[in-house]
Amino acid sequence: MSQPAYLQEDILLNPEKRVFPDFNLNHLLDTVFAPTQGCRVCILVDFEDPKKWIKDFAFEGEEQFEVQNNALKYFHQGLKNGVLAELGMTGGEMFAYKYTHGSNLDLKDEVWNTDGEELSLDRDIYPNYDIILCISTWSATAPLTEKCKEYGFRGATMHGMNDVILSSGLAVNYQEVSDDAEKMRVALTKANEVEIDFEMEDGEILTAWLGLGGQEAQKSHGLCHGSKPDIANLPAGEVYFVPQDARGKFPMKYEDGTLGVLDVVNRDVVKSTLIEGNQSTIDEHNARLADDPMTGTLGELGFGTQVLPVSYQDIQDEKVLGTCHLATGRDDHLGGDIVPEMFKKHENSTHDDILFAPHKTPNFNVKEVRMKWDDRTEVVIEDFRPSAYVIKALSHDLSPELVSP
Repeated sequence: MSQPAYLQEDILLNPEKRVFPDFNLNHLLDTVFAPTQGCRVCILVDFEDPKKWIKDFAFEGEEQFEVQNNALKYFHQGLKNGVLAELGMTGGEMFAYKYTHGSNLDLKDEVWNTDGEELSLDRDIYPNYDIILCISTWSATAPLTEKCKEYGFRGATMHGMNDVILSSGLAVNYQEVSDDAEKMRVALTKANEVEIDFEMEDGEILTAWLGLGGQEAQKSHGLCHGSKPDIANLPAGEVYFVPQDARGKFPMKYEDGTLGVLDVVNRDVVKSTLIEGNQSTIDEHNARLADDPMTGTLGELGFGTQVLPVSYQDIQDEKVLGTCHLATGRDDHLGGDIVPEMFKKHENSTHDDILFAPHKTPNFNVKEVRMKWDDRTEVVIEDFRPSAYVIKALSHDLSPELVSP
């Protein structure tokens, strides 16, 4: 079977050259949530002062609220201007909750409508909507995954939504995204372990080892069909594992640009050592690890499956083929065993992705990622590029016996 155009070498090396269709809200919701007929839908956004900014859409046009304005323009107004009727849906209301200030922290129950009235998520929103679209500053995938099981709704989380994401990661055909994620999932599933070689600027190689125990690989593929409670994380396109064990070293680039090396023992990051930058940043991380060791527990290993341009938002950039990421903290929304109650402080119970990608971590290279089964070893990433093994899987050319350890 012929290779998809977006897997051609020129596009793989230059994803910005890939041509995407225009963003189409009808197509996105219809593909992700089929069926939509008879569903009541709403939109959640977030602010530091929700009552002030949501009342009468006071945030409209304010530069500091790019995500919220995109939610208003492309989703709320799109629904009201025809998409609700086209898809047989009702609702379309927008509500605002208070910033969580952290990835996947629980949402406070208070929420406000566009009249400035205070309502309750548990009482007024979760039980009364079939589909909830959360377009926020910080990811809410974990808390909404927990709530959807309790209240029976479906939904999608789309934090950090910017113009690049709207024109690429949310403009794609999610049936194709799902198909590609499944092909790669089958190619990687039931591996016993994985080794990641990081090449530093001075040529030193750091290796992180993760034990996977032969588990079934999981996927974030963007489809949330039927009526079963579920939350899609959009843009989607990822294959992931919950590590059972981990050891070794890997580099870390902090938000202020500081570079450190993290030591991992028994699945936990135990200390950070400065490479360059601010020693105070390293000291703060080490103090946090000492005070609440659960903050350093590795809860996820993920691989991107899509060919997408860099958006400078991890929600999209971790879905790019050839990248991988680790995450520390809670992983209950991924089927793991790390829950918020295990942390010393509630504000520590985040799920924090550490993305390894050329634009994000130019100071070091993911030289090679190797996955091992009982009888074979496969390279899956080389120098931030998908290996021949992965390309074959995505091109339909990988025979079933090669992906059945």
